[in-house]
Parts: sequence; structure tokens; C-alpha cells
Amino acid sequence: MEANRPAIGTETMVVSPHHLASLAGARILERGGNAFDAAVAVSACLAVVYPHMTGLGGDSFWLTYQAREGRVRGYNGSGRSGAGATAEAFAGLAAIPTRGIRSAVTVPGMADAWAAVHEAYGRLEFGETLEPAIGYAERGFPLSPDQYANAREHAAMLAATAETAAIYLPGGQVPAAGTRFVQAQTARTLRTLAAGGRDAFYKGEIAAGMAGFLQKRGGLLTREDFAEHRGDWVEPLATGYRGYDVYQMPPNSQGFVGLMALNVLETFDLAAVRHGSADYYHLLIEALKLSFRDRDEVLTDPAFHDIPLDRLLSKEYGAELASAIRADRAAEVDARPMGSDTAFAAVVDKEGNAVSFIQSLYFEFGSGVVAGDTGILLQNRGSFFSLEPGHVNSLRPRKRTFHTLMPAMALQGGRPRFLYGTQGGEGQPQTQTAIFTRMVDYGMDPQRAVSEPRWVWGRTWGEPTRELKLEARIDPAAAAALAAAGHQVRIVGAFDAVMGHAHAIKIDEAGFLQGGADPRSDGAAVGW
Repeated sequence: MEANRPAIGTETMVVSPHHLASLAGARILERGGNAFDAAVAVSACLAVVYPHMTGLGGDSFWLTYQAREGRVRGYNGSGRSGAGATAEAFAGLAAIPTRGIRSAVTVPGMADAWAAVHEAYGRLEFGETLEPAIGYAERGFPLSPDQYANAREHAAMLAATAETAAIYLPGGQVPAAGTRFVQAQTARTLRTLAAGGRDAFYKGEIAAGMAGFLQKRGGLLTREDFAEHRGDWVEPLATGYRGYDVYQMPPNSQGFVGLMALNVLETFDLAAVRHGSADYYHLLIEALKLSFRDRDEVLTDPAFHDIPLDRLLSKEYGAELASAIRADRAAEVDARPMGSDTAFAAVVDKEGNAVSFIQSLYFEFGSGVVAGDTGILLQNRGSFFSLEPGHVNSLRPRKRTFHTLMPAMALQGGRPRFLYGTQGGEGQPQTQTAIFTRMVDYGMDPQRAVSEPRWVWGRTWGEPTRELKLEARIDPAAAAALAAAGHQVRIVGAFDAVMGHAHAIKIDEAGFLQGGADPRSDGAAVGW
């Protein structure tokens, strides 16, 4: 199962969790498109061929590097709650429902992000970048084993909405892996978007179709909510780590957690700790748990709450957290249950442009609701808002929620060196930290870095306790030592899906591009 060697290109590299999406990006590059055109094509294809993970009804976050500009920019493609999204709208409930019409409380930000990134940096016509996705939606593609497994697990939820069941349970059955999966309604919507641009989605017939469906069935989002949506170009956050400048998205993304963990780890001689040992796992896990503790207290939409990023990202605070780590004992830190289904991808072109991006519906198949005849499966990201008065992430109208999505990019000498990211809510900063330190501190190539045994600490929805899940390939002696230190250890599969789908690109000293795609996914690294 494990791929031992990275893909190596002399000019370009594309990585994603589905091989058809990776190849779509490569096709756009061959046509003369740049990394930004290819990234939009990959993103759109993932919305079609990995519909249980991502889609037009979800959000995305982007880190971009335009070689002529010589700087990293971020695009926040996450949606806000509607004007009618108030705690009073959920009176009598302890929490926002996690599935169904009432869980769809935020506007999808995906289409806006495609348009914004393309308008700023794309070379081809916008419609051309959507052609591969339209083709796969219209003519079909072989349904992935991952989609089959997720559809089988959630068949009852998919059957609860007729419009959803018609697409994802054709004939009342879960379609088998490898069968042709067609999404004719999605194809029509993508064609409308390709012809009319973002306004067709947010102000035209697509918005009318989504909002009309929701309003008839007790949903909260209106046409005005869609019309008023806008994404934002933002200044990324950054920290230094052993000579690299590491970039993450600012809040409402949890990206700063990845930077906090690196600040903690930089105080240790990590390379002197044997990779794969109990000490190795314990140190990384504890650095991240302490960072999670701060994240859970402050992360929300910064337009509604001040977030003390200067303090949290200072080297002094990193050293303070490092001093609190006990080598022989796991810290008592609580975990919040989160959705974990996401798709990360990255592209580098021959001009040195680079895009690291991630997108999601939040849970598998999001809200479980396809909006009428649009084919758009709406996200349930807003279900993570709190109904508790005064909570930092409390539900308010026109507010963005706490967001797990966090693409990463690291530069050296002002030029991109690493692009990396992963699926998995709580697991994203954990796996990112593992991959990046494996490449930097242990000299691994990106394929080995994503293929090596992984762990994930925390909870996902439906899990009653926080656990430290370890892949079965991890040394049993290390697992026993971690349990003895107080970690709630559970051994999972050798290449377990719960670890998420991680991918990475490295631009090496010779200028070649090394790509690593996760063997836990249906993905591929494609370069030449």
C-alpha cells in the first residue's frame, strides 16, 4: 500500500486526494495555464469526484504565492451566517442541529474563492478552468472507494432528504465503488457558473434556487444572504522555524495553532529525539494539546472578538508552553468534538507560482441536504457555532464560525520550499506538524513524510471520549510507553482513514519538485 518514493518533476507538481483532480490540474498546466488556473481546476474537480468531502456548497481557504510579487497572500473563502441566524431561531435547542436544513446556516464560500483567485492571478478563461469538473459531473467517473465507504456509513442520513437521495442513493441503493457516478444537476450548475461568473452563483439563478428551496423548508438563508457574501484577501500569519518562514491563514482559521506548535518545538533539539519513539510522539502531542487549549478559548470571527495573536505567536510564549511539558506525563486538556472531512491540494508551476489550498463541507456530505435541483450539497459548518450566551464562538448574524481549515506554506530565502496540508478537523495541525518536522528535522522526502505512521489526538462527532489513536505500524513499545504516561491509547489500522489524507510538495535544492500523496487516499502526485 505504501508508496516509497516521491513523484519528481523538473517544472511542475500537483498533489490532491483524488487522482482525477490531480490530473485535471496537470491538464490545465499543459494547456498553458498557471498554478492558479490549475488550482481552481483541481478544486472544482474535487467538488465533483470527492463530493462527500467537498463541494460547491462548502468553504475553502487559500495561500497563494505569485512569483513576480514575491509574497504570500491568503484568501478566506468561508461563508458567514445569514441575517436570521440568531440564538432565538433555535429556541428550545441546546445546540444547532448537525444535519438537515437547520444545520445549513452559513453561505457557501467556494465559488467566490474560485472567482477571486482566478481574477487576481489566472491566465486562462475562468470557464476553461471548470471544464474538467463539468466533464466528470456530466459524463460521470468511477466512484471512489472512499465515497462508497462514507455513503454506506451514512445511507440513512442521505435518504432523509429526497433531493439528496436521488443523487447519492440512486435507485435507493449505495452505488458500488467503481461504478459510473453522474451528477447532471451539478454539471448544469457548474456550466451556469462558468458562463456567468460568481454573480451567477450569489445573485443569479443558482442563489435563487438554493434560497428558494431553503425558505420553503424552514431554512434560514435567504437570497439577500447569498447576494451579500464576499470572501476576503487577508495577510497570512507567519513564524520562523529553523530558517524557514512558515505561513498559515489567520482567524477564523485555526492556522495559528500550527505556528504555536512550531514555536514550542523549536525550543527542543527535535532531531536528537529518535523518530518514531515514545518521546517523539509525546513531545509533538503535548505541544499541540497546549496550543489547542488556547485556541478553544479565543478562536472565532475576528470581526466580533479580539484575538491576542501577538502574544500567542510570540517566541516567548512558545518557550513558556514548552516549559510546561512534562516528559513523563500527558497533560489534562479537554477536546471538542469536530467534523473531520476535508480535501487539501497544492500546485506549483514552472514560473515558481504556488498555491496551497483546502476545502470542506465539514461533516461527510455536509448537512446532508441538496438544495433543490441545483445539485449543491450544503455544508453544515455553522453547526459549530455555540448557542451559549457570551461564548466566544456564539451564533450571531453575518458571522464566520471557528474554522478548522488551514493550508500551509513554508518559504526559505523568500521563495516557496514546502506546501503541505491534510484532511481532518482536530487532526490538521497535528498531521501538519508531523509532516513538516519530518521534512525539516528528519530530512524525509514528502512521500515518506506523509506515509510514515501517524497519530491523532482528540474527538470527532459521535465519540464520547478523547483518545490518542495510533496507527498499528507504530512500535508497540512506544504505544505502551505513551499509555503509561497517561495517554488514552487506541490502536487503529496500519493506514487508517481516521488519520486523514495528507499531501505535500517540496522544492529541493536542485530546483526539482518532489510530491507526496497520501496512500490513505485516492490521490496522486503528478509532476513533470
